[in-house]
Amino acid sequence: MGFEDLVRTHARDLYRYAYWLARDRQQAEDVVQEALLRGWRAFPRLRERAAAKSWLFSIVRREYLRALGSAAPQTESLDTMDLPDERQELFGVEMRDALMALPASYAEPLALQLLGGFSCAEIATMIGTTEGATMTRLTRARQALKRLVAPRERAGGRT
Repeated sequence: MGFEDLVRTHARDLYRYAYWLARDRQQAEDVVQEALLRGWRAFPRLRERAAAKSWLFSIVRREYLRALGSAAPQTESLDTMDLPDERQELFGVEMRDALMALPASYAEPLALQLLGGFSCAEIATMIGTTEGATMTRLTRARQALKRLVAPRERAGGRT
């Protein structure tokens, strides 16, 4: 698979992830564009083509952090933010709100799993932690989501 095919296959998911990180459409577009430029330059040195998707997501994450000028993702509330339609379709408004209420240390691995379809091992590599720590964060994120969404469902008469 050539770089152009790789971009066509993963561009939408890369943008979604960048948007989740940046919380701003223009910044997300800039991050993805710069990440793809870096990826294109480094593509000839990519040894494992099967790992290309996680490689691109890692480049997007590093590029976002580089653009931010910090080593940590934003943790501010997203309650008033307008999300692109594809995000609302993916999570639904209630699920999106619950996901955004999670601490970044839980929300980021869960977003990588939901948006990118990555395994625990891939996520651990991408965020620089162990697989066990990633599994713990994913479990705690799911538990927190259940606690946040369940009261809303009971209030609406659903079980």
